[in-house]
Amino acid sequence: MSTSAHQPATDTAVRTGGTVTDRLVEANRTYAARFEDPGMDARPVLKVAVVACMDARLDLHAALGLELGDCHTIRNAGGVVTDDVIRSLTISQRALGTRSVILVHHTGCGLETITEDFRMELEEEVGQRPAWAVEAFRDVDQDVRQSMQRVRTSPFLLHSDDIRGFVFDVTTGLLREIDPAV
Repeated sequence: MSTSAHQPATDTAVRTGGTVTDRLVEANRTYAARFEDPGMDARPVLKVAVVACMDARLDLHAALGLELGDCHTIRNAGGVVTDDVIRSLTISQRALGTRSVILVHHTGCGLETITEDFRMELEEEVGQRPAWAVEAFRDVDQDVRQSMQRVRTSPFLLHSDDIRGFVFDVTTGLLREIDPAV
């Protein structure tokens, strides 16, 4: 079962009586029937880790010309460098051989529309404040700079000489490089 590029998966799942997860599991069965083990290990061929926002509009492999096995991809809300991103990058570099880090934020990010008050709102709703920071921001360029600085200054990372940050324009598909020194 397939959906058009403009038709949400939830619409198809609802029409066929299943859930979105049912649709994805069925898609996996179709994928697995044609799957051939590519014979790769976990070490990325290009020795690069890409940290990016989880936004569904970002098709990182297509936007960066990447193939399966080329990179490690680490995604979260905003693509911000958190302790868990440093954890993943440390494992990527020290155990799996990556040397370069590319950070990809994007225009129109949802983190530009909320504030750290989001944590207090959650606390009011569920009775417990999350331990994590929202990492909301107003200036995407400055947030990319902050993320680059967090990677560059982490004592856990072996390689900090090839760290570059970009803003992906969701309307044009183009990357704009951010100067870390501005």
